[in-house]
Parts: sequence; C-alpha cells; structure tokens
Amino acid sequence: MPTPKQQAAQIIRRLARGLPLEVLARRLAPRSPEEHPPRPEVPHPREWSRGAWEQRVAFFEGQGTALPHLAGRAAYPDPAELRGNVEAYLGMTWVPTGVIGPLRVNGLHAQGDYYVPLATSEGALVASYHRGARLITLAGGAAALTTIEQVQRAPGFAFKTLAEAAHFGAWVIGEFDGFHELVAKRSRHARLLDVHTHLEANYCTLIFAFHTGDASGQNMVTFCTEAICEDILARTPVKPHHWFLEANMSGDKKANILTFLQTRGRKVEAEVVLPRALVERTLRTTPERMCDYWRMSFVGGAQTGSVGVSGHIANGLAAVFLACGQDVACVSEASVGVTRLELTDAGELYCGITMPNVITGTVGGGTRLPTARECLCLMGCEGEGKASAFAEIVTVACLAGEISIVGALCAGEFSSAHARFGRQNST
Repeated sequence: MPTPKQQAAQIIRRLARGLPLEVLARRLAPRSPEEHPPRPEVPHPREWSRGAWEQRVAFFEGQGTALPHLAGRAAYPDPAELRGNVEAYLGMTWVPTGVIGPLRVNGLHAQGDYYVPLATSEGALVASYHRGARLITLAGGAAALTTIEQVQRAPGFAFKTLAEAAHFGAWVIGEFDGFHELVAKRSRHARLLDVHTHLEANYCTLIFAFHTGDASGQNMVTFCTEAICEDILARTPVKPHHWFLEANMSGDKKANILTFLQTRGRKVEAEVVLPRALVERTLRTTPERMCDYWRMSFVGGAQTGSVGVSGHIANGLAAVFLACGQDVACVSEASVGVTRLELTDAGELYCGITMPNVITGTVGGGTRLPTARECLCLMGCEGEGKASAFAEIVTVACLAGEISIVGALCAGEFSSAHARFGRQNST
C-alpha cells in the first residue's frame, strides 16, 4: 500500500538518525566473516547429554549472562510478583528453550552477532533455524530495517443515520491536535500518530494509531483510547446511540489485510545474498531450485487466500515470543509476512523478508518474568531503547528459518530432518 505523507515523514526521520545515506548503506552492508570473525558457535548444539547442557550454560555465563532461572537453579518467583501477568496462579509451564547463533544482523538498530533463544517442544525447529542463522552469518549477515512503528485501537460508534455518522467522523478529524495533547498527559510513553475514520452506513469506526516506545503497547493504547473516547463523548455535537472501545478493526490478535498493508507493531524488512557455493555446500541444493520452489509456494499461497506468503514465520515467532515474554497470541498478526527468493545476475540467491506486524516489546508485560529477562539479556535486548533492535533480530531469525526450510524441501531432507530431530529415539 502507498505510504501516507505523515508516515513517510516518520520513516525519513527514522532512517536519518543523523546518518548520511552512504553511512546508512555501509551500516546495512554485509560484514564478511574473514574481516569480521563471528562470535563463537554454541557448544554442542546437537547433543542432549547433561554435560553438553552444562557446557552451553557455562558458555553464556562465561560471557556475563547469568541464567539461573533458565538453568533451573533459582526458585520460582513469589506469587505476589506475578500480579499483572496471571490470575489464579498455579505454577509454571515448562517449555524447553534452545538457542541459535551466532546470527549476524546488519540493522539500522541491531548491529552485531546475536544468540537467539527459542522456546519450543517441536523437534527439528531449533536445528533448522540454527542452520539458517549459520548460513546468514557466513554470508556476512542480513541487512535489517525498521521503518514504521505504530499500534492501533479502533473504537466504534453507532448512530441513528448515515448523516449523523458522517458528521461525527468529520468533527473527530478536526479535533486531532486536542487528542494528541490529551494522550501526552495520559501517558509518558504513548504518542498519538494518526486517526483514520471508517464509515459503514450508520457506523463510524475510529482507528487510532500510537507510538508506544519500547513496550508492545496493547494496554497502553487501550488506556489512551479510552481517555480520548471519554473526551469525545463529553464534547461531540452528535451523540452516538451506543459505542464500544474496540470494534474489531485494529487487527489485534488476528491476521487481516488492513494491518498487512498499514502495520501493527513494527514493520521490518530484511535481506541477505547467499553465494552459490555456500548454498550448494550448506543446503545441498542450488539457488535455481530454491527459486523454483519459492515460485510454486507463492502460487499455492495465492490460491489458498493467504494474507502474505511465507513458509513458517509463525514457528520462529512463537518460539521467540515464548522465550522472551511477548504476547504469544500476537503471533496471529505478527506472522503475516512475505518471503521472497530470487536469482541474482551473478547466479547468487537473494533472500528477502517483509514483516509488517512485528508487535514486540522489551519493557512491561511478560518481559518482567525471570526467564524472559534472561533471554532478552542473552540478546542484549533487555529494557528501554532496545525494542527496535529486538524486532530486527527477530525478523532476521525468521528469515533464517525460511531459508533453512526451503533448503530442506529442495534437498529432499525435510522428512529425514524431522525423523532425526523430532523423535525421542533419534541419535
């Protein structure tokens, strides 16, 4: 969808960040492993022994990342500490957490080699994403760019007639500056970016878009929108017959075409060019065959009415979300994306991914939980000022998973990989 003027200005401000275009281009460019050696590999990634596990824990703790809760050495938190995260608390659900990396990210916000935790009970998933991460790193890393950041809430108002609804919508647009000031008083972190009006006969839905800082922001935008609606109801020249705080047009926790085009969370693009020799050696297939598969899969996605077309973005997202205390239900909208594979003029494999709804945060919500804090620390993404970097790392990790699964399908190894890693008696 074409970018509105205000959104374009926001993107320009983000891209500038005091960086001339040539500096930005260098920041996103690959960094060869020969000139910039990657961080060490995770010890024994395909061993399940206690000794191998202890070495992995020691590996990260030796780098200054304490993992007492992930390693099971710390007691459960006091139930009182979980207020705001869960009700009728019983205990903790165990989900095994593995790690991939180093994953090289050459992003606008994320720069470096990262170890990414994935919480999953699906055998073969971590191994597959780890293979993709290794491939990206050997290729010099993936460029990543966060452009748009916004989270919506969409209250709906019902009127007696279409004329009343239209009058109401026109009045609301003229009050935007006042709403902006109201939000600034209501929240230290939220900022009102825009409001769209949508008429459907005698219904008028207002779609408010907010910037929510380093929080994923669903509660923040709810509280701010409620304050705006209270102000609207007190002053509107046309009183609604009834209204609701959410009219199911914000895209909250559902895949839909509106947020696919307009963004809910952070819009992140990532790309990497894989040399032919690397594809053939690591994935045991060719760039041409991978492009053939991508075209067929894209046709299949189009025929089935997919919102976006990708392989298994949801796998990586769900695993990162579980590990890092994100709202897992938001995988519904966050997993909507487009993966693209193309053959370059030089015969290399161009791999791109666009994820318009990476709704993540590094403060608030589940990020306060002990294991989530440790996982965010493992990536250097805990706390304020880290949310955009986190989103770029997550997107590149998803790209790694896309490359790996396509490679497995093209090499005829998809089934055998699951047989090897997804069964209890595998060796």
